Amino acid sequence: MKKYKQKRKLWYRGLKQVMKIRYKKPHYVFLGEKPTNGAIILSNHEGTDAPMALEIYADFPVRMWGTYEMNSGLKRLYKYQTKIYYHEKKHWNLHLARLFCLLASPLTHLFYKGLNLISTYQDSRFRTTLKQSIEAIVDKKENLVIFPEKSPNGYVAELEGFYAGFVVLAQTLYKQGIDVPIYVSYYHKKERLYVFEKPLLFSELKRLCETREEMTQYLLNRCNNLSTYQDTTK
Repeated sequence: MKKYKQKRKLWYRGLKQVMKIRYKKPHYVFLGEKPTNGAIILSNHEGTDAPMALEIYADFPVRMWGTYEMNSGLKRLYKYQTKIYYHEKKHWNLHLARLFCLLASPLTHLFYKGLNLISTYQDSRFRTTLKQSIEAIVDKKENLVIFPEKSPNGYVAELEGFYAGFVVLAQTLYKQGIDVPIYVSYYHKKERLYVFEKPLLFSELKRLCETREEMTQYLLNRCNNLSTYQDTTK
C-alpha cells in the first residue's frame, strides 16, 4: 500500500524530512479504529512534540488548530513565543527566551506557513475559525487536530483543563446534520507512544453530558486516563 502523505507544498515536505532528525517516529496505538477522515482529534500538547509526531508521521489527513499569534506576522509570533510559550509554558528565563527566539521565531514562522494552521481566537473572530474548520471536515475530509488543554502551569502530564472551543464546533456541525466522531488521544513523549481511544460520536457525548462544561470535563478525564496507558504490544 502506498504511504499516505499530507497535502503539503513540496518545499514543506522537504523541510519535514530534515525535521525527522529532531522528531523521531512514534509508535501509534489505536484502541478502536484508526481515524480516516472528517473527525475531531483531541490531544495533549507536549510542547511541539505531539503536533510534530502527527504532522510528520500520521498516515491519515490532519489539519490543526493553532492560536492566531502562531499564524500571523513574525513580530507577533516573536512576542508570543518569548513571553507565552517559552517563558510561561516551558518556564525558560525570559531573557534567554528572547535571545533564543531571535533565531527560532523566523524558522518557526516559516514552518507554520507550511503547516496551514487554522487560527483560533478568543473573541468574535472565532466565527472564522468555525467556518474554516467546517470546510476542513466536511469539504476537504480532513481530521481536525485540536490541543485544547489549559496550561497555567505549563505542559504537565496530568492535564488541568480543556477549553470548550471544540465542543462549539461539534455542536455547530451537529446542527448541520453532521454527527462528528471525536477521538481522544495522548502522546507519551518519553516513550514516543501515541495512544488513541476509540471514537465517540458527538450524539453519544450529548447523551452522556448535558452542558459544555460536563462535556469538556468528561473528555479531559478520558484523556488523562490515557496518560497511564502501558503499551503491551511491543
